[in-house]
Amino acid sequence: MTNSTDSTNSTDSPTPDAPQYRAERLRRVLAEDPRTAELGVRVSLRGDHVLLSGQVACEERRAEIQRVLHEAAPDLIVDNDVRVSCVDVPSGREELR
Repeated sequence: MTNSTDSTNSTDSPTPDAPQYRAERLRRVLAEDPRTAELGVRVSLRGDHVLLSGQVACEERRAEIQRVLHEAAPDLIVDNDVRVSCVDVPSGREELR
């Protein structure tokens, strides 16, 4: 006997291509790719745009993140708002008062 209200075919559950799943897959690519191995970058999807935000240590890392993401999702437009943080050695002593 078949129940016409079976919830296993519900259209309310997210599909594997839902934005939240795709964003998570892209975050995983950035974390697992040996060129980036980056855990501190946030990935958000808005239509056909992917927004990257966070901080990295150098401009080369920022550019590499964008390249890796473009390889993983060539159909998306990458908006790279990742900032390069200054990690230089302090030039003098810090005095606490």
